[in-house]
Amino acid sequence: MRNIDKNSLENAYRLFDSGDIEKIEIGTTKGLQQIHRYLFDELFDYAGAIRTKNISKGSFRFANSLYLKEILVKIEQMPENSFEEIVSKYVEMNIAHPFMEGNGRTMRIWLDMILKARLKQVVNWQCVDKELYLQAMERSPVNDLEIRTLLQSNLTNEINNREIIFKGIEQSYYYEGYKKEDDE
Repeated sequence: MRNIDKNSLENAYRLFDSGDIEKIEIGTTKGLQQIHRYLFDELFDYAGAIRTKNISKGSFRFANSLYLKEILVKIEQMPENSFEEIVSKYVEMNIAHPFMEGNGRTMRIWLDMILKARLKQVVNWQCVDKELYLQAMERSPVNDLEIRTLLQSNLTNEINNREIIFKGIEQSYYYEGYKKEDDE
C-alpha cells in the first residue's frame, strides 16, 4: 500500500474511533468535504476542496468543473427518504466527482452515513464484490438498478458494529486498488 493510502486508511479508522464521524453533516456537500478533509488532510494540499479542473476515468468524463458548484447544490437538495432516493443521490454525486482524488472512499462513507441516519442500515461492504460493484457504478449514470440491487442485497442493521464498519473501510480501499497486506 502506498504511504499516502496507508495514512488515509489510518485517518478513516480514526474518524470512527474518535467519534468525529458524529460531527459530520449528513447528506450535504459540506459533510462530504469534511470526510474528504479528514481522510486526506496533510496528504493532499486540496483535501476537502472542490476541484477546479476537469477529470475523467477511462472514457467517462465527470461533471465539468465550470458547473460543479451548481451541480453540487442540486445534488444536495435531492431527497433521502427511501433507499432508492439515497442511491440516486449517491450515483449523482459519483457523476459529479467533486474532488481531484479520493472520491470513491469519501463517498462510500458519506453514503453509509445517509443510510444510517435515514434507514438505520449501512452497506456491509465486505460482502460487495469489487468487480460487480465497479461495473455497476460504471453503468449507474445510465441506469442505477444494478447498483441499487447490489447494495440493497448487502444492507445490514448492524450500524454500530465496529468490525463491519472497519472491514467495510478496508474493502473501500481495496476497490481503489489498495491492499492492506501491501504494507506488511
